[in-house]
Amino acid sequence: MATHTMRVGLVGSGYMGKAHAIAYRNAMAAFAISYDQLQCEMLADATPELAKAKALELGFNRSTGDWKTLVNDPAIDVVDICAPNFLHKEIALAAIAAGKHVYSEKPLALNAEDAKEMTEAAEKAGVKTLVGFNYIKNPTVQFAKQLIARGDIGEVVHFRGVFNEDYLADASLPFSWRLQKKFAGTGALNDLASHLVQLAIHLVAPIKSLCADLKVVHQQRPLSSTEDNTGVGQVENDDQTHMMVRFANGAQGTLEASRIAWGRKNGLSFEVTGTKGSVIFDQETLSELSVYIAEGHPQMQGFKRILVGPEHPDYQAFCVSAGHGLGFNDMKAVEIRDLFEGIVNDAPLWPDFRAATQINLILDSVVESYEKGTWVDVEQYDAKH
Repeated sequence: MATHTMRVGLVGSGYMGKAHAIAYRNAMAAFAISYDQLQCEMLADATPELAKAKALELGFNRSTGDWKTLVNDPAIDVVDICAPNFLHKEIALAAIAAGKHVYSEKPLALNAEDAKEMTEAAEKAGVKTLVGFNYIKNPTVQFAKQLIARGDIGEVVHFRGVFNEDYLADASLPFSWRLQKKFAGTGALNDLASHLVQLAIHLVAPIKSLCADLKVVHQQRPLSSTEDNTGVGQVENDDQTHMMVRFANGAQGTLEASRIAWGRKNGLSFEVTGTKGSVIFDQETLSELSVYIAEGHPQMQGFKRILVGPEHPDYQAFCVSAGHGLGFNDMKAVEIRDLFEGIVNDAPLWPDFRAATQINLILDSVVESYEKGTWVDVEQYDAKH
């Protein structure tokens, strides 16, 4: 279903919607994609007025206050879903029924059953799909993957991942849809740990079993709609999540995420330990990788700080000099490049809905483990493809 152009319909213009809009422009400049090949055609938001204002701001040709109008518009090739979590399934299924390709932010769905339904509908319709696990698109993470895959650190024996942020650390912040299961699903688990899980699978191996814990720390938050500020909402999903995991290749791992960790803004980090060395990455210094190779004289052994540059994957498209660094929106631009190649040049897309469903299965297993207080096995849905 390749086309000569990729005409985009964006649903949602909030935090991630704006990031996607910036990435479309950046991808055209970085990867020499012409304006007649990648067109930001329509933007949909909650009201016609908001959609019109955001379309002008973000560079979209047209706007609508009804996402169903966008989905059914014949001038749209790919529907880009940046709406809240609970809307992903409905929008994606409607887009698939209309024969559109779908690019969705993570998590793909509120649970694995919904994700499976979305995957099977897309595969039956023959449309292409991509899910926004953008951290794997970082040139630094791509380089780490190369090191691990070619055996530079030997056989991987352990993965340690942390994703901590403080966007809900203040207990006085108001109650919102993100704190309700019917709208957000789980909390820090869906929002943050999903990225960690996807990185762990990408860098190490499939996760076959796990044991997990979840905790709501701030159990009530004020309702912003009450005049006297006395009303409160009951927080339904996790502020913190921890898990131990076992990988299919025999490696072990620990993963943790928090949305209440004061001082952490984008505190995604991981350490992969092998039999011959280790690599360490921190998203807050996202263009650096620390590498330890256990060779040479012990007096000279130590972690090497590598500044990512044009010799590393995809970096040169943005800058010809090492050490200048990239940013979050640049990772999204790489993701848009991949989307464009998939739609226009019929290249494979990954992670697609099937791969993202595997993440949903693992997140569901975390909840199951917490509720049962024991280790649980993880269904391997992605491997069945």
